[in-house]
Formats: sequence, C-alpha cells, structure tokens
Amino acid sequence: MYEGVVQDLIDELGMLPGIGPKSAQRIAFHILAADPADVRRLAKTLIEVKEKVQFCRICFNVAQAELCRICSDPRRDTTVICVVEESKDVVAVERTREFRGRYHVLGGAINPIGGVGPDDLHIRELIARLADGSVTELILATDPNTEGEVTASYLARQIAPMGLTVSRLASGLPMGGDLEWADEVTLGRAFEGRRTVSP
Repeated sequence: MYEGVVQDLIDELGMLPGIGPKSAQRIAFHILAADPADVRRLAKTLIEVKEKVQFCRICFNVAQAELCRICSDPRRDTTVICVVEESKDVVAVERTREFRGRYHVLGGAINPIGGVGPDDLHIRELIARLADGSVTELILATDPNTEGEVTASYLARQIAPMGLTVSRLASGLPMGGDLEWADEVTLGRAFEGRRTVSP
C-alpha cells in the first residue's frame, strides 16, 4: 500500500481489463519515472479520446465522425454484413484483407450469467438495417466461445424469416498446430468446416 495519489493511480490502473495489481503497480511506477512531457501527452490523449470518439450511427464501430471510415467508404460492398462483438474484432477482420463488405458491432455477446441479454446489444438496430432487403448475406463472426455461439444461434433464429444467407465463420485448427493437442470441440469444428481440395 502506497501513499495518497500513488495508490490512487495504482487503483485506477488496476480497474482496467487485463491489468492485475502487479501490472498496475508496474505501470504506475513507469509513469512516475517517465518524462513529464510524455505523461502530459498520455493524459491529453486519454481526455481527447473520451471527447472525440463516438460510435458510428450505422454499424456502431468506433468513429471520430457520425460515420466510421468503413461505412463512409463507397467502395465497400453494402450487400454483405459481418456481425462482430466488439470494434477490436473489426480490426482483426480488416487485417485479413479478405472481407470487403460492411460491419455491425453488437457491443458484446449474450451472457445471461453476466446479465447481458439480447436487448443490451445492438440487435434491434441490426434487424432494422436488414429490413430494406438490400443485404443478401450476413456473416456471423462472433467469438467461438459459449457466449459467441449463443449469440450467433440467437441471431440466426431472428434472421431466418428474412430469407438471407446466414453464414458462420469456420473455426478449427490453427496453422502449425498438431492434431494430438486439439480439444474435441476444436477438432469437431475443423471437420464441420472442411472444404474440398482441388488438384
């Protein structure tokens, strides 16, 4: 336990996701040892991000304007929407350079134990986006965990009456992995998502 503002800083840093007490202490002492100009720049950036960053009115991705850069890009395919849980997932998909459509960020996943239901996510807004019939395919790219699977199943049931093509990202074995180390669920998914190999 440290005195006053040092302990306050450690406590505040410790509230960040993925930062435990030891990491919070390490970061706090790094800040204390840092050049004052660097600390001022960090503080200024934190304040600016809260003042300037908002959520896109169409897809709910982070944006600095009313629309994010993807929704405002006329070259993107408007007939395909990739549904993700968080904005960080948009970045992950974009890094692949495989997807040229638009996104819809749910803002989380259905998690009854954590108190998150369908009404807590941007599902109503997704249904509204699909209502005009311009979207032909919906790709469900929620995380391959229990909450992500529940969310994907819920969305598939809600969207089924609309007659869209609904697909789910394949999941399975990582590149460079060994079969003997794969769990049954992962290996099962790899079999489900198999594809034909052409010579």
